Amino acid sequence: MRGSKLEKDVKRKNFIFVGEAGSGKSEIAINFSKLLVGSRERAVHFFDMDMTKPLFRSRDVKETMEREGVVFHHQEQFMDAPTQVGGVVGSLKDHMRHVVMDVGGDHIGARSIGAFAPYINSDDTQIYYVLNVFRPWSFDIAHIDETLGKILGVSHIKLDKLRMINNPNSGRTTTKEEFISGSKKMLEIVAPYAEIDFACVREEIYEEVKGSIETPIMPLHLYLTYPWS
Repeated sequence: MRGSKLEKDVKRKNFIFVGEAGSGKSEIAINFSKLLVGSRERAVHFFDMDMTKPLFRSRDVKETMEREGVVFHHQEQFMDAPTQVGGVVGSLKDHMRHVVMDVGGDHIGARSIGAFAPYINSDDTQIYYVLNVFRPWSFDIAHIDETLGKILGVSHIKLDKLRMINNPNSGRTTTKEEFISGSKKMLEIVAPYAEIDFACVREEIYEEVKGSIETPIMPLHLYLTYPWS
């Protein structure tokens, strides 16, 4: 991905990942934090902001991330009561820290960052919207527009702050053919309205698909796996 926007983005300070539930935000945010650790520009602080579901959250691999040099922040929940993690504003303002925020899915999860709008809309921050053609609210422009509109409404993110990520992944079973066809379909859907910065693919098939599409590709190590998968 040399010369891509992603390579330039790691020079920014704060990175926020939003999108439809199940689009793959957490996996991408985790992998992105690893890129930042590798850049050695600043200490990397990761905030798990997901209060919408009990499974497949970044906090499930907290210990692994901490071993790899990431400072991890989250708030334990009591049953299904939503709880907000502390220290967000201080980290967003601290120029010695990179901040990566994994925001819960859809507009319900995006409410968690609405209060931080003055900081997340700053020049220091890049906000990514994750698209996944295999999810029910990302397979055409009408559904994308509806979901995005709701997220913007509650998070107070400015539209011009958003950049698009294509993540045509259905998990550990995603094939080369599914990635390529999903990438092309999403490009057809979104291209008239916005540019896609980069696409993501599970690392096992990265070499097979590298160069198959014009968009830069970021390989993902899938952390959030469970025995039944």
